Amino acid sequence: MPLTRRTLLAATAATAAAHSWPAFAAAPHAFKHGAFEITVVSDGHLVLPTAFLAPDATPEQRAALLKSAGQTGETYDSPTNITLIRAGSDLILIDMGSGDRFMPTAGKLWDNLKSAGIDKSKITKVIFTHGHPDHLWGAVDDLDDMTLPNATFYVAATEWDFWQGDDATRGLPAERAGFVTGARRNYAALKDRVKMFKAGDEVLSGIHAVGTPGHTQGHVALALSGGDGLIIGGDVLTHPLISFAHPEWRPLADHVPEQAVATRKMLLGRLVADRSKLIGFHLPYPGTGFVERKDGAYRFVADS
Repeated sequence: MPLTRRTLLAATAATAAAHSWPAFAAAPHAFKHGAFEITVVSDGHLVLPTAFLAPDATPEQRAALLKSAGQTGETYDSPTNITLIRAGSDLILIDMGSGDRFMPTAGKLWDNLKSAGIDKSKITKVIFTHGHPDHLWGAVDDLDDMTLPNATFYVAATEWDFWQGDDATRGLPAERAGFVTGARRNYAALKDRVKMFKAGDEVLSGIHAVGTPGHTQGHVALALSGGDGLIIGGDVLTHPLISFAHPEWRPLADHVPEQAVATRKMLLGRLVADRSKLIGFHLPYPGTGFVERKDGAYRFVADS
């Protein structure tokens, strides 16, 4: 089954009759890390076909692992966790969620911020991990106006160039052309307020870009200084069991599958060696925890 907006929406529709999707998926999760104040806010969740997970695995292997994660149907709910960082006078958002054009179960960020008493107009900076719909499309409203017109936006140059170039369409199946159209629409709205960075740069004081390509060509994670470290992982590790127990399995959402496998193994090794805390965009809300070695691979240990 191809990974398209149409099939994603179909998956949502297939389960909508059986579920009532709340506008406020979860209360914000706040903690301190060094000089930073961290708040994880839900943008809702995606409803995805389980067939998109681990096509390298046999159906029996996949079913057994998903069953242990409580995912036994043809679809599963994938949380979308947005990180907000207070650093001195700055309020920094990592990614902007789905907005109102991707899935009805997502795009809840602004409502959830408001419910938590956080004024979105106070957000001064946004750093993007990559240009997929659930990370970027919240940048504009239904009129294609900027959601945060006074903020400054930070995008990895490699990621920006990929979505703007011919390889964006050549490097993706034709049925995912809408992802390219959406990325270009959102980036065009932000272009006068964008600052580019590259992997390894200190994007903002105490926040470094970690090159994690593969899921997209210019995907980055973000490493925050302080203590043993904190990694905001974006979409490097997207499933609480599969990504850790079988980093070699290749989900259909990865643009460059073999590169994504190498990136997963690299980041997992770093998280274990440094004992850094992880925030995973698609891990069970709020996506915070640590990584341990287990049975020749790894496991995710939630800390809340």
